Amino acid sequence: MLGQLHDPDLHLLRLFVTVVEAGGFSAAQGVSGLSQPTISQRMAQLEARLGYRLCSRGKRGFHLTEKGLLLLEAARGLLLSIEQFRQQANGVAGRLLGTVRVGMAENQDATVSLQLASAINRFREREESVQLELISAPPAELERLLLEQRLDYAISYFSGNQAAFDYQPLFEERQRLYCGKEHPLFGTLHVTREQLLEADQVRHPYRFLKGGEPFQSRRSMAVAEQIESVLTFILSGRHIGYLPCHCAASWERQGLLRALDPTLDFVVPFTLARHRAQAPGEAQLAFAQDLLAVFG
Repeated sequence: MLGQLHDPDLHLLRLFVTVVEAGGFSAAQGVSGLSQPTISQRMAQLEARLGYRLCSRGKRGFHLTEKGLLLLEAARGLLLSIEQFRQQANGVAGRLLGTVRVGMAENQDATVSLQLASAINRFREREESVQLELISAPPAELERLLLEQRLDYAISYFSGNQAAFDYQPLFEERQRLYCGKEHPLFGTLHVTREQLLEADQVRHPYRFLKGGEPFQSRRSMAVAEQIESVLTFILSGRHIGYLPCHCAASWERQGLLRALDPTLDFVVPFTLARHRAQAPGEAQLAFAQDLLAVFG
């Protein structure tokens, strides 16, 4: 049974939470940076310290025991309390300290990058010694990192279905339907709605639909989550698809893309999202204030 709690115990508990959130020992390797034998050995150490079994691995896959589920809840509460204490202690001296981790959707317009740079410059004028981390990823990955509380904030378009998140609006991005130079519709003078409905459209698995928008054709034999992949499908001449206008602009100028019907444009709201259960420290709050001031 666990007596006094020491630093090695905290490391083991953090690893236990990581293994559970990753979905098993093998999946936790990339997240923890440890080999599977090392993870197994350390989990065995934690079980020995506690005096009971935490999880089982077998043909049915990885799953927690009843005691493992109870420990998971307790460990998450403990680690959250430690993080809150660390953030509060860091702010005592009047200087912003710690780390601010921000996720950002990929392929942003140049004006958005400049605004983000302006927010960073504004933040650096404060009395601070803060490490800023910027991570670029697709929206679904940013949601996952926020849910795992591995990011303080994320800037992207989101489904808005996560009750665990708070959202604050930042800016909007216009999306337009395009085809490539080799596509039959590229040289068609007047493209009809029926022709668009019959065209094979790249499907975006994360894109959310509101009020029937964006346009959806009857066929979709291509799926892509990242903008570069969508662009590649469209340039092939076999598919139509939506792209942010700023991403398509240079390809349009080269005569390799054509906007099909601007009346089918739709606007994607980009927001600043954070996990409600993750209490922001002074550094996180200050950086969010600077972001909102610049984009506002």
